[in-house]
Amino acid sequence: MIQNKLLNYFVFIILSGIVWFTFLPTSINAAENVQVNAGADWMGVAYIAAALAVGLACIASGFAVARIGSAAIGAVSEKPELTGRTLVFIGLAEGIAIYGLIIAIMILNKL
Repeated sequence: MIQNKLLNYFVFIILSGIVWFTFLPTSINAAENVQVNAGADWMGVAYIAAALAVGLACIASGFAVARIGSAAIGAVSEKPELTGRTLVFIGLAEGIAIYGLIIAIMILNKL
């Protein structure tokens, strides 16, 4: 319970710091940069969003593969004929990382 709260606080602090440092340069000289960098303000946010999509998807995929892989090894050690079925579940867990990569590509193609 305490670890979940600490993780939530850590994620909130990191994300708020990213947002703060992303918009800090534009808020200092806002009057000078309005006409020059009209579209460049959101490029940093798009890059951060793409990085978060890939990073969090890979972390979730690694967590899922670790859980499913250890259960699959236990099942295969008792019944060796379950090898093919367990590989399907591990492949589904690895697909989470691919989905994050696809979302990042879609975000970066909007630039």
